[in-house]
Amino acid sequence: MKNTLLGGLTPQQFLRGYWQKKPLLIRQAVPGFKGLLNPQQLIELACDENVQARIVTQQRGKFTLQHSPFTANDFQHFGKAKWSVLVQGVNHFLQTGTDIVKLFNFIPHARLDDLMVSYAPKGGGVGPHFDAYDVFLLQGTGHRRWQISTQKDQTLIEGAPLRVLKDFRVEQEWVLEAGDMLYLPPHCAHNGIAEDDNCMTYSIGFRTPAYQELAEQFLVYLQDRICVNGMYADPDLKLQKHPSEIGPDMLQQVAQAIRQVRWDDEDVANFLGCYLSDPKPHIFFDTPARPMSEAKFAQALRKSGVVLDKKTQMQCFGSTVFINGEDHPLSKAAYRTLRELADTRALPATDKPTQAVLALLYEWYLDGYLAPATAAKQR
Repeated sequence: MKNTLLGGLTPQQFLRGYWQKKPLLIRQAVPGFKGLLNPQQLIELACDENVQARIVTQQRGKFTLQHSPFTANDFQHFGKAKWSVLVQGVNHFLQTGTDIVKLFNFIPHARLDDLMVSYAPKGGGVGPHFDAYDVFLLQGTGHRRWQISTQKDQTLIEGAPLRVLKDFRVEQEWVLEAGDMLYLPPHCAHNGIAEDDNCMTYSIGFRTPAYQELAEQFLVYLQDRICVNGMYADPDLKLQKHPSEIGPDMLQQVAQAIRQVRWDDEDVANFLGCYLSDPKPHIFFDTPARPMSEAKFAQALRKSGVVLDKKTQMQCFGSTVFINGEDHPLSKAAYRTLRELADTRALPATDKPTQAVLALLYEWYLDGYLAPATAAKQR
C-alpha cells in the first residue's frame, strides 16, 4: 500500500516536493478502501458524550453550526437544508482508525492532530475555507467534488459561524471516489461538495501550532520549574520627586532578578514532549476494572506484549519518553525499548524486560494508557 499511498512517490520525494508546498491528487491511494463506518454508525458515534462532533447546515447561502453533544433527534429534521456531520478523533475510538493514521508514519507523531470523518448527503459541505494545518483527504464511500485555490485573499464572510471565504476563486477541481486522496498544505483554500447521498471523507490532519501559542504555553511550563532566589529590598531608598514613577533602582534590581531565568534546547524539547503529547481536555482514560498484579502483568507482557490505548499519545527525545503529558527520563536501554512502543504503538512479547521498563509499563497499565495485547483485542 505504501507504493500507492503517495501515488508512486517515496516518502522522501513527497516531503521534498509537496509537503507544505503544493497540493497533490492521488488516485487510488488506498485501493479497495470503502471506509470504516457507514453514515448511521458515524451518527451514532457523534451522539457519544465523549466525542467531539459538529453539524453544519447550509440554506440559501447561510451556514449554521451546532456542537456536540447530540441525540438521534438532532439528525431528523433538516428539511431542504444541505447538511454535514463531522466527527473528530475517530482514531481514538476505532482501532481501524488508528490503523489508517499509521499509514502516515512518515510524518512525525508530534505533528499529528487526529482522524476526522465527515458525512454529507448530496450537496452537503462546510463551504469554501482554508485550514492552518496539513491534511490528507481520503475518500470513503460515495464521491466528493473538491475545488481548490492558492489565492492570497483570505477574507471571511463577516458574522458567519464558520470560517467561510467571502470570495472563493476555483483554480482546480476533481471528483474523488473511494480510495482516492487529496493532500493540501496549510492555507490552501478548498471546498468539498458531496456528489451523492452516501459521501464520507476521512481527513488525517497534522497540526501547525502558532508560535504565540507555543511561547505562551512554554512560559506556563517554566513557571513550575524555575527558582529565582531573594526578595526585593531597598535599604538605600532615596526620596523621589514623583512617587508615582517607577524608579531606576527598582527597575534595575527587578530586571537583574528576572534575567536569572534561563532555559536551553533540552528545556524546550521537554516542553514540546509534554505539551504535544498532552491529551485534549475531553479525553479520559478507562482504568482497568479489576487490575492484575504486577507479577501477572509481567507474565502477560512476556506472553503477548502490550499495545497503547487508542487515545494515548507518546513522544521521545534524548533519553526521555513523554506519554500523555508526563515525562520519564530513562537509561539508554530502557529508552530504546520504549521508543519502539512509541514508534509502533505496540511492544512485542519480551522475555526479559528490565525492572525499570516493567515498572513503567505497569504504572501506565494502571492508568489506562496501555494494556496487554490479548486484553486489548477483547475490548
